[in-house]
Amino acid sequence: MSTAPDDAVRAYVEAHRAAFLDDLVAWLRIPSVSADPGRAGDVRRSAEWLVEKLAATGFPTAEVWETAGAPAVFAEWPSSDPDAPTVLVYGHHDVQPATLEDGWHSDPFEPQTRDGKLYARGAADDKGQVLFHTLGVRAHLAATGRSAPAVHLKLLIEGEEESGSPNFPELIKARADRLGCDAVVVSDTGMWSRDTPTVCTGMRGLADCQIDLYGPEQDIHSGSFGGAVPNPAMEAARLAAALHDADLRVAIPGFYDGVLELTERERQLFAELPFDEAEWLRTAHSRATSGETGYTTLERIWARPTAEVNGIGGGYQGPGGKTIVPASAQVKLSFRLVEGQDAEEIQQAVREWVAQRLPAGIRHEITFWGATRPCLTPLDHPALQSVVRAMERAFGQPVRFTREGGSGPAADLRDVLGAPVLFLGISVPSDGWHAPNEKVELDLLMKGVESAAYLWGDLAETWRVPVTR
Repeated sequence: MSTAPDDAVRAYVEAHRAAFLDDLVAWLRIPSVSADPGRAGDVRRSAEWLVEKLAATGFPTAEVWETAGAPAVFAEWPSSDPDAPTVLVYGHHDVQPATLEDGWHSDPFEPQTRDGKLYARGAADDKGQVLFHTLGVRAHLAATGRSAPAVHLKLLIEGEEESGSPNFPELIKARADRLGCDAVVVSDTGMWSRDTPTVCTGMRGLADCQIDLYGPEQDIHSGSFGGAVPNPAMEAARLAAALHDADLRVAIPGFYDGVLELTERERQLFAELPFDEAEWLRTAHSRATSGETGYTTLERIWARPTAEVNGIGGGYQGPGGKTIVPASAQVKLSFRLVEGQDAEEIQQAVREWVAQRLPAGIRHEITFWGATRPCLTPLDHPALQSVVRAMERAFGQPVRFTREGGSGPAADLRDVLGAPVLFLGISVPSDGWHAPNEKVELDLLMKGVESAAYLWGDLAETWRVPVTR
């Protein structure tokens, strides 16, 4: 039997809930802050803790994988059915920096439970959502009577996601033979709300840069030379002002080439969500919405490419006046990308656009940082439908669809491994990722456990794919 009976899964989860939460608390006490070189030992200790826990869960293979930076964790548990699909679960064990002085109500690395919520750095992002797979697979086995999962199950838990995953693409390329799979499940995402369970179907990509502009060899007198030589600060302002047209579409030639447009069904699914724009504005700390003409707020942040001025400056910034033509200025830009756009092509388009707009006498340099590709799962993909059914069984209500406006390493997994990416997450917006007092709601965490327990059997029974291992 592959499909786990609901009552048997819930009974097992409830019986082992306390021990599971004790394990999570122990892991959350490890301050695995990958951005802090002084915490490198803690990041390694976190990886070793997880390897030990996965081995105790039953994974016959559980290993620390070294990178040029922080270590990742790999685990594998083959199914007894050689024709079963192979599924790779992705998450991360590193966390954002946190100190009590940031505004926490309790020590961020001394987990506290209050009103059914567990407060600690990493509780939702991402240790809680990684660890629910350990209890989930055990509940799946107990409820079905199996000795091994219904799918060939693999885990890859990164140690540098909160530092931009600088070594992740190289890791998965080097280990592609061990990571081969038919589908990737990313448990590093969330839902619309606790009352509206949702599945994320896509994330935007990212390209960002700094444009440095140079004019005179030094600051010069604006009375003697102003109006007669090019001013880099003025050119920085002109670049920023020219970034969008009157409809707030990005004005860089070729920017929209290849963009996958929303279907009417996707627009309808977005419109069905209980979106309160006034509440969203309060969350955004903004007084009004703005953006590309012809699209709703959700469509703009989930399914449309964007360009933002992240910073602009140059010349004198101190108190009072200083009448100069400054020697230099800079603009920082970021571009969120959607399916159909290529980050390298966008970078080239930006380079050409900047070069064409600057006058003689202004020298410029453009520095692009690491790009992230967009990722989208088709709504009708059979593996996605398995995720939906598993969550609907756990939550006891229909599951809707969202996307996310941010970026992550999902596209690297898809492109290198050639497998669709599915998102299974139970975090809600109030969990406060990266903020003081991050928490996870314990009843939702248990729903994540249940969803994982149902998912493996559903995939095995409904999605038979060519073996790729």
